[in-house]
Amino acid sequence: MIRLGLIGHPVEHSLSPAIHRAALTACGLEGDYTLFPVVVADHAALQDLLGEVRTGGIRGLNVTIPHKRTIASLLDTLTPTATAVGAVNTVFRHDGMLVGDNTDAPGFLSALRNFLHSHDRPFGGGRSALILGAGGSARAVAYTLTESGWDVTVAARRVEQARRLAREIADHDVHVIDYADLPAAPVRDRLAACALIVNATPIGMFPGIDGSPWPEGLPFPPRAALYDLVYVPRVTRLVREASADGVPATAGLEMLVEQALLSFVRWTGHTPSRDVMLNAAKYQLEAVQCCDS
Repeated sequence: MIRLGLIGHPVEHSLSPAIHRAALTACGLEGDYTLFPVVVADHAALQDLLGEVRTGGIRGLNVTIPHKRTIASLLDTLTPTATAVGAVNTVFRHDGMLVGDNTDAPGFLSALRNFLHSHDRPFGGGRSALILGAGGSARAVAYTLTESGWDVTVAARRVEQARRLAREIADHDVHVIDYADLPAAPVRDRLAACALIVNATPIGMFPGIDGSPWPEGLPFPPRAALYDLVYVPRVTRLVREASADGVPATAGLEMLVEQALLSFVRWTGHTPSRDVMLNAAKYQLEAVQCCDS
């Protein structure tokens, strides 16, 4: 019996159980995927869950807000990607040690390439990208984009957190601006040629679906594409706003599936069908939105 799960808060509307249960079934594996709601201050609960991974009671864990940064200090070692990003979203046991990995970065890379290709947009090559937010997901995105040759700017309300991100993304220059300055003429003019906007904040995520991280009244850069990491709801307010301005835009369901697939391989050694996982996510998302409408 393979036990898997997700640590975070909130996690009630996560699609991960549906995705990973479908993967287990597709691979002919007996197991389950459980949600573990753990608030940021509950260190005892974190230690207990990690202890179950260490003893083999749990095969592997995903990690989401607010633990992606703090859980690293509780693990024995990190993969090179998790070390470079400075955030963990996947935990597994190897040679008796607890290992932290980051599948958000390669998952985002794969999903972004597919998205830009589908809209005939070029990838990287010194083009300018704007990331909204400076948390664990923003770190994965910043690392991925800088490694792929993008010129990256991070806009965040917590400017010092963004500066720390910029310092810790190894060997790359990441520019930082205060989110409040986005509508200001000098910043707006500098970002006019931006080719990619990524929302790495939870703004717009269920249940706060009326929220948008884009400043009201600020036009989107005319040559940009937009990737919203939020995936519940399927079409966020930000995606609707960008699309109405003629900007190609998508929410984060495909990235969710890509990173989930990579985590599943780490835990089990099996590679399930991407389509099986994506269809399970879509089905569950439709069910969630139907029940909450």
